[in-house]
Amino acid sequence: MLIRTIMGFRNTSMLFGCILSLWIMAATHASAQATQQGVDIYIDAQPLGQAITQLAEQTGILIGTDASLVANKQSPLISGRYTAEQAIMQLLKGSGLSAIESAPGQYTLIASSDTRSNSDPVKLPEVRVTGFMDPDAPGNPSYTRTNASTATRVDLPLMITPASVQVVPQAVLEDQQAIQIEDAVKNVSGVSPGFSFGGMSQSFMVRGFETGFASFRDGFRFPLATKFSLANISRVEVLKGATTNLYGRIEPGGMVNLVTKRPQAERYYALNQQFGSYGQFQTLADATGAINESGTLLYRLNFEYLNQNSFRDFGFTDRIFVAPSVTWKIAPSTQFDVDFTYKDLETREDFGIVALGNRPAKVPRSRFLGEPADKTHENIYNTAATLTHAFNDDWRARARFSYLRRDVRDPQTTGFDLDEMTGVLQRGYYRGDASTNAYQGTVDVTGRFNTYGIEHNVLAGWEYYGSFGGVKSITADASPINIFRPQYSRENLGSLPRNFFIDQTNEWNGVFFQDQITLFNKLHLMGGGRYDWATNALGLAFGEDQSLTDAKAAVNKVNNARFSPRAGIVYQPWEWLSFYGNYVQSLGSANTAFGSNGNVLKPQIGEQFEGGFKTTLFGGRLNSNVAYYHLTRQNLAVSVPGQPFSVAVGEARSQGVEVDVSGQVTDGLSLILTYAYTDAEVLEGDNKGNRLWNVPKHSGSVWARYDVPIEPLHGLSFGAGVFVQDKRPGDPANTFILPSQARVDAMVRYRPKLLKSRLSLQLNAYNLADSTLFGGTLGDRNSINVGIPRMFIGSIHYAM
Repeated sequence: MLIRTIMGFRNTSMLFGCILSLWIMAATHASAQATQQGVDIYIDAQPLGQAITQLAEQTGILIGTDASLVANKQSPLISGRYTAEQAIMQLLKGSGLSAIESAPGQYTLIASSDTRSNSDPVKLPEVRVTGFMDPDAPGNPSYTRTNASTATRVDLPLMITPASVQVVPQAVLEDQQAIQIEDAVKNVSGVSPGFSFGGMSQSFMVRGFETGFASFRDGFRFPLATKFSLANISRVEVLKGATTNLYGRIEPGGMVNLVTKRPQAERYYALNQQFGSYGQFQTLADATGAINESGTLLYRLNFEYLNQNSFRDFGFTDRIFVAPSVTWKIAPSTQFDVDFTYKDLETREDFGIVALGNRPAKVPRSRFLGEPADKTHENIYNTAATLTHAFNDDWRARARFSYLRRDVRDPQTTGFDLDEMTGVLQRGYYRGDASTNAYQGTVDVTGRFNTYGIEHNVLAGWEYYGSFGGVKSITADASPINIFRPQYSRENLGSLPRNFFIDQTNEWNGVFFQDQITLFNKLHLMGGGRYDWATNALGLAFGEDQSLTDAKAAVNKVNNARFSPRAGIVYQPWEWLSFYGNYVQSLGSANTAFGSNGNVLKPQIGEQFEGGFKTTLFGGRLNSNVAYYHLTRQNLAVSVPGQPFSVAVGEARSQGVEVDVSGQVTDGLSLILTYAYTDAEVLEGDNKGNRLWNVPKHSGSVWARYDVPIEPLHGLSFGAGVFVQDKRPGDPANTFILPSQARVDAMVRYRPKLLKSRLSLQLNAYNLADSTLFGGTLGDRNSINVGIPRMFIGSIHYAM
């Protein structure tokens, strides 16, 4: 097919005399097919002028327009099978523009009130379009996501992204009644739970390596061992592999990025009430809409109250979460977003059970080996601001800033040595009163341009990150406990004087760039990198006569500077198939850990080779990603049980194959299918030849939802799934094994029609077989998280 694009700009004496002529030439047969029969179309939400060009290219029709008419207008996402007229109707929705057909297959766009043409506007028929909906619109039932921004910091179609990135959309979170991140990422291959302190925090194994309790929200780093609320989360994106190039010092296995719900112009209110096993009670509220009549000020408010007990003895969670957001459309090309979140959490840290012999001890899964008096209280305040300005349809600048404050008191009584003959576990006590202030700022510029027929998508930016924390803590010996016949102490160790002080700063500046070029509309090449100047300053002070000031005076600084390159390639011979590969190096974050001598450990270095292919089938409704990777990591840090210290284990390697399939198989059947083979072992160090802990060699899942299409049962949906993990080593020395496990979940929901509102009644069942499940370990024999037993959650959801 011969495609010819003629674009022209001409300055005249008239202020609005700039005329853009967009003409896309195609074969007559293709044009007729698009006009009469319909073709598969995908056009991302973007400036309207760019969308017009893409529509003309994909349908083979001719479209002409005055540049002043499309300036500063945005198009919606279009995905599905359409005739040309249907596609134009969707593209122009809400733009104030109409189309006239001047000849078969040739259209001109005019203002809806324009009378300059004697031709009548095109009469576009009423059609039911099932393939079009805002991906993040409330109530969108689709499991399919075609775009993601985490992998490249710009919104790119997954089919031309040279990396493995999976998206867990809002529909999945709602179907599975997800409460924490772990509930979402179990739908992604190669991701398994790390140690979570009984659910207080979130850490994951991605491609065999732990994320180190660092997750991201809207690209901002949250370096804290804290549990996120999903109350204001629109979707979860998981980028696998070394991602230092864009996000700084993080572990090389990958990253989890939470994308928040944004204010919408269309008014929407929702209230969700959950009731569940073990006294679970959760209230969620969501409200959004325009503040003023012009729609230039938008708001969103998300609220959560969660109160739940636990199958674990003495376990509980009490959380209040509030997240207001405001969007100010200062001008058609300029937007300012402000977000604030507040969390108040009371819970109890739980180190789980211990290993006995070569497996977890056979004790009741409710058995708690800490002290009932140890209660954690955490407050988090976070403010983020983003200013975006589009210079034109092709160039945009963005400045972002985030401030986070965390105050926490976390008393914990933990085991460190078990007498396997008697069952007596020696324990230590630690209570830290910690305050952390974290600042992050980024400025980046994105643009599109052509050189000699080669299309470029470029990104360049600068980032600053600084985390400043101080800990005043108590460390002491605690009374032992028998794991078979526990008797809890009444000692008030929290009243002891503080005797251990930590002052720590983790800070870096980084500059990054990337350029993705497109050749022949089929070959996409990406190159770029990042240079970081990083500093970690650590000070320790021991003794009742010491203070945080003494810790600051004893600071030991370590500076690291490194360039991390990134290269990727995508070849897309057909719209439904892409082959991709990438090579990445990364500067890891292990130098935040310190050894027993108080010195910061050497930084981790990651290196990855990856290749695979992606498909989009059934008109773009079902997507898949198959990847092979080889990833190495040097200076891997491991925590010392019962101590704030760590040790380095040398070099580790992870390689394997991952398969992810998600989307819509038929009109009523949605599906998620995953499988991962992960071969992860230590190459150098004391544990050479051992498998990496917490990493199953085989894992996978399948989840399906069926929406009953029969009219009397319309609104009734069923869902079911199984999540499987192979056996896993529990510690670096591989002295014990966590057994293989399978969890079966199910869901039933009914959405009756109620005036203009939406009422939803839903019941979820988790671990239906009541299997004994285990989460991750802390890399030792004395901390094994226990998974949930059979549980049920019911909810009533009302939206309008």
